[in-house]
Amino acid sequence: MELTATIVQDELVERCKRGDPTSFEALYQRYAKAMYNTSLRIVNNTGDAEDVLQEAFLDAFRSLNDFHYRSTFGAWLKRIVVNKSINVLRKRKMHLSELDENGMEEIPEEKGVDEADIQFKVAEVKKCIQQLPDGYRAVLSLYLLEGYDHEEISGILGITHNTVRTQYIRAKQKLVNLLKQGGLS
Repeated sequence: MELTATIVQDELVERCKRGDPTSFEALYQRYAKAMYNTSLRIVNNTGDAEDVLQEAFLDAFRSLNDFHYRSTFGAWLKRIVVNKSINVLRKRKMHLSELDENGMEEIPEEKGVDEADIQFKVAEVKKCIQQLPDGYRAVLSLYLLEGYDHEEISGILGITHNTVRTQYIRAKQKLVNLLKQGGLS
């Protein structure tokens, strides 16, 4: 069953490469919601996420001949969406503080927060994630929700691995604190 979906997907991409207008629409419908949600988790603004979605599809459709099935079309498109979302944050002057080696001593290792005692609904967690500063939210979303590792995030954001690690730790701590406070910022 899964193999069939991949073959159909590849056929759809191939029809798009040949310029079939109905295939463009079908490909858009297949991926638009997921790509919008990916962008929204990073940029935290519906207008920006809609813009990213449209620009990402335009770029993908213009560059279809550069897509050679080294990954799935969805993974390729997601990479475009993530990069465009990060560019939106950069335009907003997302603050990701670079740390020197001395600064690393000031950051404690993750404390054993009793997260098992904290039981919140998904909506409350999403609300608290939206309250995080852009840099924290971007790193946390890319790591926890999009599945990128710290090295990949470092490359995407153009920051050091240590900065990614630090931003992730701080984002997680701030998120836990927001959840403990009932989502109040």
